[in-house]
Amino acid sequence: MNALVPLPVLLPLCVTGLKLAIGPRLQRFQRFITLAVLAAVLVLSVILMVAADRHGPLSVHLGDFAPPIGITLVADRLAGLMLTVSSAVTLLVNLYSLGQGMADRDDQTPVGVFHPAYLILVAGVSCTFLAGDLVNLYVSFEIMLVASFVLLTIGGTATRIRAGSTYVIISLFSSVLFLVAIAMTYSVAGTVNFAQLAGRLQEVPAGARTLLEAMLLTVFAIKAAVFPLAAWLPDSYPTAPAPVTAVFAGLLTKVGVYSMLRTQTLLFPGHRLGDVLMLAALASMVVGILGAVAQTDLKRVLSFTLISHIGYMVFGIALAGRGSISGAIVYVAHHITVQTTLFLVAGLVERRDGTTELTRLGGLAKSAPLLAVLFFVPAMNLGGIPPLSGFIGKLGLMRAGIDDGGGWAWALVAASATTSLLTLYVMAKVWNLAFWRDAPPGTEGEGRVLESAEDDPGDDDNDDNDDSGDNDKDEEARASGAGRSLPVPAGAVVSAGFLGQSITTTKRLPWPMLVATGAAVALGLLYTVLGGPLTDFTDAAAAELLARTPYIEAVLGR
Repeated sequence: MNALVPLPVLLPLCVTGLKLAIGPRLQRFQRFITLAVLAAVLVLSVILMVAADRHGPLSVHLGDFAPPIGITLVADRLAGLMLTVSSAVTLLVNLYSLGQGMADRDDQTPVGVFHPAYLILVAGVSCTFLAGDLVNLYVSFEIMLVASFVLLTIGGTATRIRAGSTYVIISLFSSVLFLVAIAMTYSVAGTVNFAQLAGRLQEVPAGARTLLEAMLLTVFAIKAAVFPLAAWLPDSYPTAPAPVTAVFAGLLTKVGVYSMLRTQTLLFPGHRLGDVLMLAALASMVVGILGAVAQTDLKRVLSFTLISHIGYMVFGIALAGRGSISGAIVYVAHHITVQTTLFLVAGLVERRDGTTELTRLGGLAKSAPLLAVLFFVPAMNLGGIPPLSGFIGKLGLMRAGIDDGGGWAWALVAASATTSLLTLYVMAKVWNLAFWRDAPPGTEGEGRVLESAEDDPGDDDNDDNDDSGDNDKDEEARASGAGRSLPVPAGAVVSAGFLGQSITTTKRLPWPMLVATGAAVALGLLYTVLGGPLTDFTDAAAAELLARTPYIEAVLGR
């Protein structure tokens, strides 16, 4: 069974090499093998999760080199669950992207660029969850960074290049800090293997151990978009194509949360920075949700709610008890799925009406009832309406805070309740503006494309008065991907689509996109149906993390 552990990383990488060798030929075959390998990774992830639950953590030393020389991959309950959830989500997002690419009639670029980069990203995410040492974790982050920059800037529009550059600069800063932290860790402990560090760091002077903890937490907080290190996110994610934004919002921030969870329980038990983490969790909840309240673009609304709900997960990590860790794991799995689903719905809205600007939307509940249902269910789940999985995770975290009884814990319980209510307010606002009210005058039957939320809605009024001589300028604006908001008839081809080139707005949405989004909604509901087994599993995972011994024995063999 241990031999299966590397496969979720190796399979996507091998298929990426095959796809690059084939090039833009054999379009249908390439789509098939992409879906097949992602389905295979999902099956492998489920097998590893079940095996870890029944038999304890699984580990493999690549090349049969023992720590600290060799690369160690470990699959315990936490890693197995994260692999399973992420594999399911990436499979659905890939199906969605295939539907969007076919609808845009772009037969070459998605296969030639998007799918290889996407598979590399999947391999990086899987490697992160399985990494058994700090160096391998760093390499996983860099794999994701390379793939992320390609996906964020795909199409080469000015807005995407700017947003991608910001993302890369921030990520490079965190990478340098991570390298420094790894070097310092090795200098004081003589190893970077997690299992060995679990014992050796306890012999390190308290000041040095606290410094290492602070540096690693800073690196992972940047990845997770924890306030005040989250300023890059709202401007980076909304500019990307819908499938890219969905998988980034669902997975990449949770990679940072997972790394915090792994290192805080395994390397720094009884950590001294608990109060700092609680303050960061409180600030993330409050600032993030207030930012969401102030937005009028659906993608930016969801980006700020993402920052806010990262605070719930940090809350659980900061309390460091079995109940809080279990609640945090439940919430991570829930949020990966629900946040991804909402961004997929945002892509459907943009596909249908050409914009995600709420002031230009309306009447979707009547004109697109299926789309309304696909938004309503995950929106209520995000808001924590009982008995949905969002409520299960929040309830577990708030109960753990009450049981802790400390001042910070009570403050976070209050902030959690307030944030949940404000999330419901934000989702109700989106529902009222985009779905429930009548469509604003002049928008019925036409689509608009906004390359970014910075575009001036007032440009439309000026466009109505432009003479024919301005058409050349409009064409230049569309070609550059920079900024004009242009009304077009539904079904017409306009600028700034999936690849920054073209998108066809249509009232009849492509079926693969609808199927993928519907399956993501169903997956979120499945967490509710399996709420009892899910919480039992996360309780066992939390106990295993806090015990540390099963992980150490699986790696070191003692």
